[in-house]
Amino acid sequence: MATSVTVILKKFKVKVLIMMDDLHVDDGDENTERGNWANKKEYILSMIGYAVGLGNIWRFPYLAYKNGGGAFLIPYFTMLVLTGIPLFFLESALGQFCSQGPINLWRAVPILQGVGVAMVMVTLIVSIYYNVIIAYSLYYMFASMQFPLPWSSCSSNSSCSDTPTVYCNVSGVLMANWTQENITCPSSSIMPVSVQTPSEQYWDRVALQRSSGLDETGPVVWHLALCLLLSSIIVAAALIRGIKSSGKVVYFTATFPYVVIVILLIRGVTLEGARDGIEFYIGSQSNLTKLTEAEVWKDAATQTFYSLSVGWGGVMTLASYNNFHNNVFKDSFVVSLTNAGTSVFAGFAIFSILGHMAHIYKMPVGEVVKEGFGLAFIAYPDALSKLPISPLWSILFFFMLLTVGLDSQFAGIEVITTCLLDAFPKLFKSKHALLTLTTSSILYLLGLPCVTRAGIYWVTLIDQFVASWVLLFLALLEVAGVAYIYGGNRFIKDIEMMLGKKTFAFWLWWRACWFFISPCIIVILVWSVITFVPPTYGEVPYPPWGLALGWLMIAFILLWIPAVAVYKLIKAKGNPWKSLCSPSDKWHPYLDVHRGERYSEERCRHRKSHNNKQQINVNVISSSWL
Repeated sequence: MATSVTVILKKFKVKVLIMMDDLHVDDGDENTERGNWANKKEYILSMIGYAVGLGNIWRFPYLAYKNGGGAFLIPYFTMLVLTGIPLFFLESALGQFCSQGPINLWRAVPILQGVGVAMVMVTLIVSIYYNVIIAYSLYYMFASMQFPLPWSSCSSNSSCSDTPTVYCNVSGVLMANWTQENITCPSSSIMPVSVQTPSEQYWDRVALQRSSGLDETGPVVWHLALCLLLSSIIVAAALIRGIKSSGKVVYFTATFPYVVIVILLIRGVTLEGARDGIEFYIGSQSNLTKLTEAEVWKDAATQTFYSLSVGWGGVMTLASYNNFHNNVFKDSFVVSLTNAGTSVFAGFAIFSILGHMAHIYKMPVGEVVKEGFGLAFIAYPDALSKLPISPLWSILFFFMLLTVGLDSQFAGIEVITTCLLDAFPKLFKSKHALLTLTTSSILYLLGLPCVTRAGIYWVTLIDQFVASWVLLFLALLEVAGVAYIYGGNRFIKDIEMMLGKKTFAFWLWWRACWFFISPCIIVILVWSVITFVPPTYGEVPYPPWGLALGWLMIAFILLWIPAVAVYKLIKAKGNPWKSLCSPSDKWHPYLDVHRGERYSEERCRHRKSHNNKQQINVNVISSSWL
């Protein structure tokens, strides 16, 4: 009896251990080692959540207003077709074909494996400050749970005014006049009158407790540190089982922002002045002559590129968990067009309420429009504070920012953990939860400098240097490596293994994009964006050591490319250039059943044998000469 009980307990223990080892794998998964998405909806929602980021909410509407309103949609959708969708399709197909993350994926072109490492480094660094932005959203959401909103009026401070009046610049030029009176500025010898609005004062002095510059770090702002901790806990909990748990969370986080945008839009268009705001956005104020300016096309291309999150490694990572025969072509169109549509749609909700704010202040809409942090944490909260039941609208808005940020952060963490799991499957397969918790903890600790009194300067520094032309450069190497080194035609055959045979006419457009159009546009973008303008936060310049640190971050990312290439050259056997510019023996679909004749084990062994013979011949020839 005792023996049978012992046997039963041992079997139960083995079953429990197996379940713990495979928490990220379900019985119905095609890939029983890495796991797959539970269904197509979870993948699409995760991809939309990743692609639709904060830039869609706080940058696109400003760019549209700045670059001709509705006219901006012409270059924007043109660039989406010429670069956005082709690169998104390329990355998705690569990830799905080999079922690997952005590092192992470069077994297709071993000499460029450093590009994959660089992508992961970018994602790692950006995830640090993205976590901080989520913390800002959490703080503002909690601060909104009071009436009146704390930024609806000034605290006791002489540099703040509930009613904006006049602002003159250092040259004595009248920059803004909200008094509707005939007022001129004093002479340029007199310092400008710079009066903060209540929302500006709250952002600087209460939320951030901002210091005078990067040199003055100051203590940790504890309410932000606690919000950062909460953000890290939420992300870790959502990713505890990898895509199996995050796939369930995105049913809410990827759809809720659209509910809020619709609610804010409905409320916004019923307000006085909303029409003026929308017309400044893409209405009668549209200026088609702007299409003749090169800057407009550059802005359209960069916004398309960044909003789709191409070059970060996230698209490849999420696609790597698809079933092999998933229609990645159709998915790329769905996600890309949804992302672009979200940008346009969100602009209506933003500008309708900014139009109302301009109406209250009796000033032009252009004077209240901001981008980035200025829109999300100053201008829009200020506008919401003027509405009836303002806490409700404020809570909805910041909860929307929270969910939008979380979706992007989920993918960022998944990139890091997937690469570690792919590189060390035996070590980490049974420790997926521990790996996720460790990654989230490290990102929390690295984010603490960003919640000091100088934290906003660190966040802006990382954003300006890391999430910049570096991504364009990585994408250029990516498309050139696939099209010219790996071979565009070979890549097309790989895609046809997943999707089935397509006609020559079908591939003609994609060949044109991958071989010529997309690389040319990226080269032009790199050339235009690389013109260095020292970043500032408002009017606060960065010290020389801060700028040097920014360049060191760029060097840290890009140096992986030559470093890995040199390492591979040293380790290579035979003709190094031939072996490193050709796919390695490990480059193939993950499962044997999908490899077919092109990637069968017999063919791989034959190729390896052929390479060994070549190496022997080279050694013999070398010996004879010696």
